[in-house]
Amino acid sequence: MPRREAAIAAYIDRLPDGAAIDAKTLAKWLPDYGQMACATALRRLSEAGHLRRVREHHITEDGARWVTRTFFSRTARGEDWWEAFVRGDDAPDPRPAAVRGDDAPDPRPAAVRTAVAPTRTLTRTPAYDTLASLGRTDPRMTLSAADCTRLEPLAAIWLARDADPARLVQALTSGLPVQVHSPAALARTRLEAKLPPEPVREPVPEPRSEITIRRLLECTDCGRPGPPAALPGGLCRPCRGAPEPPPPGGIDVHDWAERLRAAARNAKG
Repeated sequence: MPRREAAIAAYIDRLPDGAAIDAKTLAKWLPDYGQMACATALRRLSEAGHLRRVREHHITEDGARWVTRTFFSRTARGEDWWEAFVRGDDAPDPRPAAVRGDDAPDPRPAAVRTAVAPTRTLTRTPAYDTLASLGRTDPRMTLSAADCTRLEPLAAIWLARDADPARLVQALTSGLPVQVHSPAALARTRLEAKLPPEPVREPVPEPRSEITIRRLLECTDCGRPGPPAALPGGLCRPCRGAPEPPPPGGIDVHDWAERLRAAARNAKG
């Protein structure tokens, strides 16, 4: 691929979904290339099978509308692939899939294969960690591992209703007596007495239904819509520079009318 087309393709490949990639926008963000150069590059990327412009007909609750999207593929695709994509079928992927099953041989040399012993990982929940941190905030509320394990369900309910661990720590350590004889008993009492109310869950609105009922390709150059068979390389016949097909019956009505007008003018002269 030429350097300009490769640079623009690499820039498009890094853009997020929904970003504008028309020639005017590309020229704005790529100072090395003007608008005409970007348009030519898009045309060549289309001819190479990397992108297509698609016009989609959507029906929503607000009515019907046509939307034009440009789809970019890092891998060059053939006409059959894009035609299947426009139809909404599962487009065939020409790239070979490397699948390695359980019975496949290990690709590493035998000398570097090592047996790794299984390890046991202790999973600590946010509720457990919050209880374990009480002693760092106030030594009078230092809890043992067994205390944290017993109180963990109550702390988990608290954090499910108030996800800020700092507020839980404050509720369990503020206003303590001078001497705390049983930190675990005091923590249980406060967890039960100061438990926040359940949050009010707002109803989630149902998503609007949107149905795509039809897709058409658009010429990458001029935007003329048509079926994939009429736009090889993503370009219409005039933009490809191909001659127009002969009219039915082999007679061009416009050309024939122009000849008659020319003959009438010559007769008058």
